[in-house]
Amino acid sequence: MNSLETLQDELEGVEAKGLASLYRRSMLLTSEWSRAQLDSLCWLAETFEKLDRAGVATTLFPDELHLAVFFDSSTRTKSSWAGAASRLGARPLVIDGSTTQVSHGETAEETGAMLGMNAHALGVRHDLILDQGNRFMRGALTGIEQYLEELGSDRVVPLVNLQCDIDHPTQTLADLCWLREKFPHGLQGKTVAVSWAYSPSYAKPLSVPQGLITLLTRYGADIRLAHPPGYRLRVETMELADRFAGESGGSFEVVSSMDEAFRDADVVYPKSWGPYDLMLERVDASQGGDQSALADLEYQALERNAEHQDWICDERRMGLTHEGEALYMHCLPADIGAEVSPGVMRHYRHAVAREANKKLYVIMALLAGAKQRRLRQRLHELVQGVGREGA
Repeated sequence: MNSLETLQDELEGVEAKGLASLYRRSMLLTSEWSRAQLDSLCWLAETFEKLDRAGVATTLFPDELHLAVFFDSSTRTKSSWAGAASRLGARPLVIDGSTTQVSHGETAEETGAMLGMNAHALGVRHDLILDQGNRFMRGALTGIEQYLEELGSDRVVPLVNLQCDIDHPTQTLADLCWLREKFPHGLQGKTVAVSWAYSPSYAKPLSVPQGLITLLTRYGADIRLAHPPGYRLRVETMELADRFAGESGGSFEVVSSMDEAFRDADVVYPKSWGPYDLMLERVDASQGGDQSALADLEYQALERNAEHQDWICDERRMGLTHEGEALYMHCLPADIGAEVSPGVMRHYRHAVAREANKKLYVIMALLAGAKQRRLRQRLHELVQGVGREGA
């Protein structure tokens, strides 16, 4: 049986109602989606990857505009958005958030309405300031929906969170897809160490570790979160992770050392983030437009980070993991020589590249699931079309 025939069989087996539950859904936080919806989304992302590898064109949305606004730097997520939109037949456009009118007082609702009237899908990255990014995205989505309602239009313009202050859904879902590939029997009973690691570059957002602990706990994993004093995550996020672990039969615990987190772990995810108290101080400085205060807070954060330079994922710590062979993961770019040793990164460089590539297919799945009403049927047609051409 060739790969296309296998895909046809898989499409026959998938429940149409599972994919139908994704229709018109925006992705703001993974915690707002049901486990069944997350499973359907992962299956869909994996299917798009198989179709792409098999050379099957998936031009579901020809000539549409899929627009993304980035208020922070990005390489992988920008290219993943562009690659996903292009593979779906749309035209991607990425806008630097600093060039919008938001800094001049335009509200999130106004921004959403304006972009939504011109685009067919919207992605937003707004991750540096606590209590701003996700709130902005919700306002933008409200603006889009109100505009379409007043217009009497049934056009679907989903919004995809490309990283906010709370969560980084496209990254953590890509991580989940990678884990599904590496552990096909599931994460139940697998220990995942999510650990702070030293970085001299900048005070990074909290969203990746927060997203990981609230997503992987839903799949029965045993999550160990490790960080130095002063680097805690949001209380609401911690409580959610604890509740999800209880519901799934997994566990969630906070430990005080990287060694303790790594010991006998099956997966390690060492990643830096900023000191919580300084991240909170950023809020007032940002609202007041005080660039000098923001620069000083960044300097303080890096000074604080430098007190913990021994928090590095190196060969010794990898030796503490399960049989010394844990899967190393990172959202990239990693600070080599700080977050991770050159040797460990060299050993896992292909694995983290594969992990990163999953994001493209997650975004394809989020857009196609939200916008295509009879998605299983359309995928059938695409595969059948290739089969007829090759006959």
